[in-house]
Parts: sequence; structure tokens; C-alpha cells
Amino acid sequence: MRKTSDRIRHAISFEVLALLIVTPMGAWLFDKPLQEIGVVTVVSASIATAWNYVYNLGFDHGMKRLRGTVQKTVPIRVLHAVTFEVGLLFVLMPFIAWYLGVSLMEAFLIDVSFAVFYLIYAFVFNWVYDVVFPVPETAPQS
Repeated sequence: MRKTSDRIRHAISFEVLALLIVTPMGAWLFDKPLQEIGVVTVVSASIATAWNYVYNLGFDHGMKRLRGTVQKTVPIRVLHAVTFEVGLLFVLMPFIAWYLGVSLMEAFLIDVSFAVFYLIYAFVFNWVYDVVFPVPETAPQS
């Protein structure tokens, strides 16, 4: 299992790189001022960072219990990314509607657009992260 310091490095690097990509892209796609999308993405990233830590810790514990390892297959990586984003979608949608002054339907579409980006991004980022920073294997407990 990963140590807390590794989980913190993972969560912060994930969010910082994503913000550098998604903020200008979101402002352009939704024809909103960069500052408004910037606030939405920074607040969303802050919430997502906390969710990322908690979710990944729980997911790893579940994998360790069910499979005996935290090594992920491609189908497990897909499940991991999808379930992370679905949970986050429901948390962020009301904030987006309120802050941007848009309907819940428009907020849903904006949120889904960000979720699609993050879904693909999370899959690729986590795979690369696992290659660059492999999960240390621990000796089986007797």
C-alpha cells in the first residue's frame, strides 16, 4: 500500500496538472471568463483533492481485502476512474450552478464535460503515476 506522503504527492500533482489544462480549456469551451472558470476549477479541485485521498484510500483497502493486492488491471482502472467521477459529479453540480448562475441542467452539462475530461485524465495520470512511482509490495502477513 502507498504511504501517506505518496498519497499526498499523488493528489496534489494530479490536481495541479489538471488545473493547468482544464481552466483555459473550460473558459474557451463554455464562453465564460477565465476568472469565473478559474474559481470553479480551483474550488472543484480542492473538493476533488480531499475526495481523491479518501476515495483512493478506501479503494485500495477494498482491493487489498477482495483481491489481496492493490495492483490494478485495466478493467479495475476503468471502474476506479468511473466511480470516482460519478461521486464527484453529485457533489460539484450544485456549486457550479450557484457560482456561475446557471440552471442545474447547464451545471450538469458543464460538470459532465469536466467529468469526461477528468475521467480520461485520471485513467492516464494514474497509470503513468503507477509506472513512475510503483506501489511498493509488502511481504505477505503470516
